[in-house]
Amino acid sequence: MTSRSPSSPRLWPLFALNFFMADMQSGIGPFVGVFLQERGWASGLIGTAMTVGNVAGMLITTPIGGFIDASRNKRLWVVIPGVCVVLASAIILISQNFWAVTFSQVAQSLASAAIVPAVTGITLGIAKQNGFNALNGRNQAFNHAGNMAGAALSGWLGYMYGYVAVFLLAAAFGAIAIACVLMIPAKSIDNRAARGCKEDDSKAPPDAMRMLLRHKPLLVLALALAIFHLGNAAIVPLYGLAAVAEGQANGPSFVATTVVIAQGVMIVTSLIAMKVASKRNYWPVILVSFMFLPIRGVLAFFLTGWWGVVPVQVLDGIGTGLQTVAVPGVVARSLNGTGRINLGQGAVITVQGVGASLSPALGGWIAEWIGYGPTFLLLGSFGLASMALWLAFGAAMKKY
Repeated sequence: MTSRSPSSPRLWPLFALNFFMADMQSGIGPFVGVFLQERGWASGLIGTAMTVGNVAGMLITTPIGGFIDASRNKRLWVVIPGVCVVLASAIILISQNFWAVTFSQVAQSLASAAIVPAVTGITLGIAKQNGFNALNGRNQAFNHAGNMAGAALSGWLGYMYGYVAVFLLAAAFGAIAIACVLMIPAKSIDNRAARGCKEDDSKAPPDAMRMLLRHKPLLVLALALAIFHLGNAAIVPLYGLAAVAEGQANGPSFVATTVVIAQGVMIVTSLIAMKVASKRNYWPVILVSFMFLPIRGVLAFFLTGWWGVVPVQVLDGIGTGLQTVAVPGVVARSLNGTGRINLGQGAVITVQGVGASLSPALGGWIAEWIGYGPTFLLLGSFGLASMALWLAFGAAMKKY
C-alpha cells in the first residue's frame, strides 16, 4: 500500500496540530523559572520543583507509549495532553506554593510525555513507513514555527500584561490543539501502520519489554540522548536566570527571545535533517547535533545577557532541530515490523528524560555553588560524552 500524498487536504489539521501543540511539549516551562525567581524562589528550589515534574513525566512515558500502540483512538492521546496543559497553566496562576507549582509541572510533564508518541503514531498511520520521513520533517517545521510564534506572543504579552497572559496563552494553544486533532478523520489513521506493524504481517508482535531490552541500537540512542540532555536541558532556564539576576534583561521578553531564536533555526534544520536522512541515514545527523552542546557551553560562559542570546540559541536550534527529525526516524526505522514503534518512542523519551529531568536540579544547585559561568562549561561537556558513545557504536547505528 502506498503512502498518502503530502498534498492531501487532511494533512492540514495535522500540520495545524503540530503548530499549536508547541505548548504541550515546552508549555510554560521556559517562563516558570524567571516567574518564580521574581517571587523570591532560589535557583536550587526552582530546579527541584521542575525536576519532580520531569521525573513524573519520565516514569509514565514508556507506559503511555504502550497505551498508544494498543489504542484504536490515537486522537484521544492528544486530547489528554491538551487538558493537562490547561490545568498546568491554571494551577500555577492560582498558587505559587511549592507543592502547587510542583503539581503543575507534573501535569505539564504528562502532556509532554504523551504528545510526541501520539503524533508520531498519527503520522505513521497516515503516511505509512515509506512516507514517514518526509511527513515528519514537515511536521517538525510546523512545530518549531508554532514554538517560535508562541514564544514571540508570550514575550510580547508578558511584557505588556505580565505572566498571567503568558500562562493564559499556553492554555489557549492547548485548547486549539485539541480542536485541530479532532479535525483529523479517524478513518485516515491506519492503526496497524501507526504502531509499526508490517502491512502483510498477521502475527502478534513480540513481547514489548523483551524487545526493548534486547534492541541495542534503541538503547544506545536513548543513553546518548540522556547524557546529552543532562547537560542541555538546564542551559536555557539558567541562561535566563543569569541575565535576569544581573539586571541585564526583562524576564518575559528575554526568555521569549531565547525561544524564538532557537525555534526559528529549528525550522530550517528540521527540513535539512529530513533531506539528509532521505539520501543517507540518521547517524551523521544525530552526531552533528551532539557537537553543538560543548560549543554552546563555552559561548554561554563568555557571553551573558543580550550579547550572547543569539549565538547560544542558534546553536541550540541547530542541535535540537536535527534531533526532532532524526530521533523519531531512527526509532521508526529500527522497530519497523515489531508493532511497537510508539512504545519504543516512549522508551527512548523515558531514558532521555532521565537526563533532562535531572538537569535543572543539577544545574541549579551547581550554579549556587560555583556560579553560572562555570556551570555552563560543565553542562556543555556532556555533549562530548554523547559524541564518544555515538562514535563507539557507529557500526550498529549507521544502518538506520
